[in-house]
Amino acid sequence: MGRLIFVVDDSKTVRASLEYTLGKGGYDVVSAENGNDGLKRLEQLAGQGKRPEMIITDINMPVMDGIAFIKEVKKKADLKFIPILILTTESQEQKKMEGKSAGAAGWLVKPFKPEQLIGVVKKFVK
Repeated sequence: MGRLIFVVDDSKTVRASLEYTLGKGGYDVVSAENGNDGLKRLEQLAGQGKRPEMIITDINMPVMDGIAFIKEVKKKADLKFIPILILTTESQEQKKMEGKSAGAAGWLVKPFKPEQLIGVVKKFVK
C-alpha cells in the first residue's frame, strides 16, 4: 500500500477527480462524502490498522461541514497530528482563519490544478 490520503467532499465529481489526480501521483485514496461519514471511515481504517498521512476536506458539506470535521479529528489523539488541507470554493479571509484555528495546515481553492495539488501534498507527505 502506498501513502494514504483521506478525502472528504460531498461532490462525487470532486472525489473522483481527487482520486484520479492523487492516484496518478502515487497515492492511495480513501474518500467520504461528508464530515460524519469521514469520522466513521477513519474509525474503519483504524480498525484495519491504517492511518492516512494527510486529509483533504471541503468546507461546505451537508450533515457535518469541514470545520466541524477538522475539530473532531483534532480531538483524537491518534489523528491530531495528521496534516489537513482544505479544498474549497471559499476564498474569504474569515473562512481561512476559521479553518486555520480549527487545525487546518493549508488551503487550496477549487478548481485546482493537478500539479498544484500534488505539489501541496508533497510538502506534507514525504
